[in-house]
Amino acid sequence: MTEPIQYRFQKHQKLHLQADFDRVFKDGEVVSDGTLVIHGVRNQLEHPRLGISMSKRVGSAPIRNQWKRWIRESFRLHQYELPKQLDVIIRPRRGAVGTFQAIETSMLKLLPKLEKRLLGRKLDIRSQKPDS
Repeated sequence: MTEPIQYRFQKHQKLHLQADFDRVFKDGEVVSDGTLVIHGVRNQLEHPRLGISMSKRVGSAPIRNQWKRWIRESFRLHQYELPKQLDVIIRPRRGAVGTFQAIETSMLKLLPKLEKRLLGRKLDIRSQKPDS
């Protein structure tokens, strides 16, 4: 009998350290649409990790908290469909009006695009010839 899939959002799936956030912002790629901006970089783990960056420009504290809940919930529900070995930081696009459905749709569209960019960047490095 197969074990049921766990859809919990666990501590090891979160980006906590400032060094991790700095690495994603400094070394990562960026993809965006009208709802979300996603920064991402490869990690050495077998699962994706999520960080959320929320500016006060998004709105009042209850609005910012709602955005964060929706982002975490979308990540939690689709964690097994998302690309593996990614550290991502997700933030709302300036001026975007958030709904759970819009965030979910945006995340599912942008994360594969981000993975493709990261893989392309990795392949570009390999295809370059060393200087003689």
